[in-house]
Amino acid sequence: MDFSSYKEYLNKSIDSVDPKQIENFIEVMMDAFHNEKTIFVIGNGGSASSASHMAQDLSKGTRATLDQKKRFKALSLTDNTAFISALGNDDGFETIFEQQLINFARPGDIVLAISGSGNSPNIIRAIEWANANGLSTIGVTGFDGGKLRKISHHSLHVPLNDMCTAESVHNVLFHYTVIELQRRVKAEISK
Repeated sequence: MDFSSYKEYLNKSIDSVDPKQIENFIEVMMDAFHNEKTIFVIGNGGSASSASHMAQDLSKGTRATLDQKKRFKALSLTDNTAFISALGNDDGFETIFEQQLINFARPGDIVLAISGSGNSPNIIRAIEWANANGLSTIGVTGFDGGKLRKISHHSLHVPLNDMCTAESVHNVLFHYTVIELQRRVKAEISK
């Protein structure tokens, strides 16, 4: 496939995402902002990098001004290597996100879970815990969405059987979301 063909394929993949899901995703983020809730972002492999990137973009990239008091509060649970390795070694890798949520999360907070397949055991376990403990959950998926799409309160789904391109589309959607969130925050602050 030449690059021109790939660009066409990528654009069709972006177009396959339901715009209502994108708007709902943005609304859930804005609700977290208005209610000063923490957004915990989780993922494995390439999605772990996306989780780290999205948490940083939410916390910094959405600011309207440097001295802005009210801000998005987002943390990636993929970044504390010592905690993750201790949990993985002592309790099993499937616990690494759930156990961090037990330490840090409060009812009303958000768990944003990114999983191409939607079937990663550590993601599913974290979402099940979050659902049972009063958190709002969002599954960002590819392929058929797996179990994550079925059990999350909100879904942002890329219906594509291609991990690399699904992850690329996730990141395009995340960047669009951050740009739109910053625009909405600026509009609110300027009132």
